[in-house]
Amino acid sequence: MTTPDPVDPAAQTPDSLAAPAEAAASDPAFDADAASAEAARDADDDAASDALVAALMEIERHVSALGWDQPARLFALVRTADLVAVEPHLADALDAEHRPPDAISSIEQDTWHAGEDVVEALQGIAWPDTVEGCALAIERAFLPADAEAAVPDDRDEAARYVAEHPRRQDIRVVAGVLRSGQRQSLARLASDPDDLLGGPDLAPGLSELLSRTLR
Repeated sequence: MTTPDPVDPAAQTPDSLAAPAEAAASDPAFDADAASAEAARDADDDAASDALVAALMEIERHVSALGWDQPARLFALVRTADLVAVEPHLADALDAEHRPPDAISSIEQDTWHAGEDVVEALQGIAWPDTVEGCALAIERAFLPADAEAAVPDDRDEAARYVAEHPRRQDIRVVAGVLRSGQRQSLARLASDPDDLLGGPDLAPGLSELLSRTLR
């Protein structure tokens, strides 16, 4: 592999370095206030996304400690500061003093049960305005792409076929969304429990279902 030559800052003239800034400053279409506001929004989005990921990791650790073959679990996501303001006795348990101001805590919805149709169960959910977002932990089984062609079309038969297939893979997904639009998901394979996958586009369908409960 050929290593590119390092750039010598001294080889760049002051005029060439200043030209883009001068052009932007002289351009009537350039709005410094708008650019500053956009940068602030981006920073807020990043902070919210980081807070969401942290909350999902806490949920994933909680669910993982219970082992596999768990039912789907639904969580409300609220700002830790707001939760402690209403329930001061939770401050120590949540370690609220050492959390960032935009930290998010999860509250499991013990009375919610997905049954056999998670989609239908989520359609009946409507969160109050005090809830900033929601998350779902769910286990699913799937087959490698080269084995999917033989899966029956019938839903019940397909579920039975996948469950009994020798190449079946089990995965736990924890997906979460916020009212402000952030989406994140985590996933862990039973066959590779030390590897935690994550990303905003990991479970788009599930994220969309959760987003609808916040509208």
